[in-house]
Amino acid sequence: MANAAQRASKRLLRDFNEVEQLQVSVKGPSDFVSQADIRAEATLREDLAKARPGYSFLMEESGASGSERWTWRWVVDPLDGTTNFLHGIPHWAISIALEKRLADGGAEIVAALVYAPAVDEMFWAEKGGGAFVNERRLRVSARRELKDAVFATGVPFAAVSAANRAAFSRTLARLMPRVAGIRRFGAAALDLAWVAAGRYDGYWELGVKSWDIAAGLLLVREAGGYATDPDGGDQPQACGDIVAANPHLHPLLREAVVSGRTAA
Repeated sequence: MANAAQRASKRLLRDFNEVEQLQVSVKGPSDFVSQADIRAEATLREDLAKARPGYSFLMEESGASGSERWTWRWVVDPLDGTTNFLHGIPHWAISIALEKRLADGGAEIVAALVYAPAVDEMFWAEKGGGAFVNERRLRVSARRELKDAVFATGVPFAAVSAANRAAFSRTLARLMPRVAGIRRFGAAALDLAWVAAGRYDGYWELGVKSWDIAAGLLLVREAGGYATDPDGGDQPQACGDIVAANPHLHPLLREAVVSGRTAA
């Protein structure tokens, strides 16, 4: 996973340094896809397929491929934070997760990597083995009170459903008067990696894609935090709604998100 991410990052960095020259098409409001994105995905697919023949894929640009009865599947976002990338903002990442099918038909993330080439930070984890950035062990923050907490989120944009926009507004109204700060940096994979690193105390978002959060949720869990859906379920990558935080703040953040969703 690390080798594939590093090889894909070389071309991404070259393109990032020439961002004004990129050919860019528009998928929808505030949802861009660049030639850099497509090339990075092709590189990742090639390297991961070579390393593990027969594994299936779920990728942002090309969707699902391989056997529908997969036991192992790569979940890949070749460029999380595309809008940042296209505006010359050096906050974007490659996200790779390895998913294993369970006997009951569910699935679990067993390995994860989030690589931020612009700052050369590689966050990685294996189930049961802890979480790391480069060679340093990660732990979630130890803050216990909302008044000390900084949370990350994704501010809804034009393509987000009206229901999720309303839920976000209500949740934000509940949290803003009670916390030290709320940040929107524009890359869900890195938001979760930063929760694992203790830089953020928590993160929430509704309606995100599996490839945006699959790797990050394992990082949080292996760093000692909780990553669930707003109702406490352990498959946020399946429903696209996620609340992640340290053990002290997770129930408080989840309560705010549920209240905001209910009010909306």
